[in-house]
Amino acid sequence: MPVKVAEEWLGSCSGCEISILNLGETLLTVLPQLEFVHIPVLMDHKYFGQTGQGDVHHLDIPPATVGIISGNIRNQEHLEVAMAMRASCDVLIALGTCATHGGIPALINACSDAELFERYYRGSESTDAAADPDDPNLPRMLPRTYALDEKVKVDLYLPGCPPHPDQIAEAITALLEGRAPVLPSKSVCDTCPTRREGKGAVKQVRRFLQNPQYDPAKPLAEMRCLLEQGLLCMGPVTRAGCAGAHGESPRCLSARVPCRGCYGPVRQDGNQMLDMLNALASNGIDIKGVIDRPSLLRFSGAHGRLMNPSRRLPAGQKQGA
Repeated sequence: MPVKVAEEWLGSCSGCEISILNLGETLLTVLPQLEFVHIPVLMDHKYFGQTGQGDVHHLDIPPATVGIISGNIRNQEHLEVAMAMRASCDVLIALGTCATHGGIPALINACSDAELFERYYRGSESTDAAADPDDPNLPRMLPRTYALDEKVKVDLYLPGCPPHPDQIAEAITALLEGRAPVLPSKSVCDTCPTRREGKGAVKQVRRFLQNPQYDPAKPLAEMRCLLEQGLLCMGPVTRAGCAGAHGESPRCLSARVPCRGCYGPVRQDGNQMLDMLNALASNGIDIKGVIDRPSLLRFSGAHGRLMNPSRRLPAGQKQGA
């Protein structure tokens, strides 16, 4: 009997869903063993009944063995959908860094809602000034952007922006085979083939505004470590996985671009900003010269890592719902 699967997207861009399609032939192999009972990106299924009327007054998501959610939780609708998925699914997978750590949308946690609305509706150079929306039918904003596991229990994490299809394939195959998936647990640095010459050569890091030194005719292994070249590379504190499972090199490094940290921290509960500053200091680099420190959390600003000062609570008081 096929395994029933439900999938949802919350505060996301659909890149994770495209990554599922990028499974290619592997997807065709496992599809006969799966039955998608709910996946808005591909099939029409109304939350409140097919006509939106009648006796259905609550989110109706069919029961499923496996639930997959991409995106973060930013408003009341996201929260309700996440809770309905959790109640309907035996196993819940957080797909993508928006779901596992907040992702790019969690950068807004550094701003207040007032600052957000001012920029979005009036301050943007390409926006015709307008008042803040006040339609009572719009979903209520939550205090900040949350990762999925801050609101519901998560059974499996598949980070990445988007996750590599190899990890998605491994997770699906493992679930079908009744075993635990084997997923990357090392850092990007541990899988990076660039040449390292030792600590202490650089005293300050800079933004990626100029190309690093390398010979385009030579393989990646002949290029010196970008961090040792003085470029801010997040490889030491970012979980590996973007290289896939077939011996490729990390994707950004393959393009001679510093790692941006899109797979989130190496440990699920890690703090990329703190860990990166420690890594820089241990290499003799002046961390006072790091520009725009909050950007070190550009993919992992949920879990209270990135917070506007106006939202900080007194010591000992936990963040509310």
